[in-house]
Amino acid sequence: MRRHPVGFRYASALFETARENGTLEETLADLATVSQVMEQTNLLDEVFRHPKMTDQRKKGILEQGFAGKVSTPVFNLLRLLVDNKREDLFGVIADNFKALTYEAQGIAEADVYSAKALSEEEKEAIARVFAKRTGKTELLIQSHVDPEIIGGLRVRIGDTVYDGTIANQLARIHERMIEGNSR
Repeated sequence: MRRHPVGFRYASALFETARENGTLEETLADLATVSQVMEQTNLLDEVFRHPKMTDQRKKGILEQGFAGKVSTPVFNLLRLLVDNKREDLFGVIADNFKALTYEAQGIAEADVYSAKALSEEEKEAIARVFAKRTGKTELLIQSHVDPEIIGGLRVRIGDTVYDGTIANQLARIHERMIEGNSR
């Protein structure tokens, strides 16, 4: 995930506040809740972008929807974004906050692609192996079935891809055979 220059500053400030208050998990959960509500209601895309929507009306909607339901720092962030006309950055801020929190906790997210659905035991084994390989304390697995994969796995953690698929292994053997013939 790339850092948005402005969104990252908001996320960093919120992260520092949450870390000082010992509320990283609560803040992360609140941001996920707000993101989910905004996505389900199209609050940012349709409501807040309406030409007749004023900042006061936006704050009123936020007050009705989130006051008392999310932590004060998250609610204040929402109001600050409206004041600064930066509501569209909320998703980026939530993603950057999540990345900062996971980094501080030694957690990484991994996308695992396989030919068939993975069992919970297989996911746990993959998480153990790749957490150790990446130096993380925990690896959160998101499993994807890709029918193009004949067998094996492709694991993406951040910008790094570990390709242990049979197709990749066959391609490497093929390359070695071609190199051997050209010598």
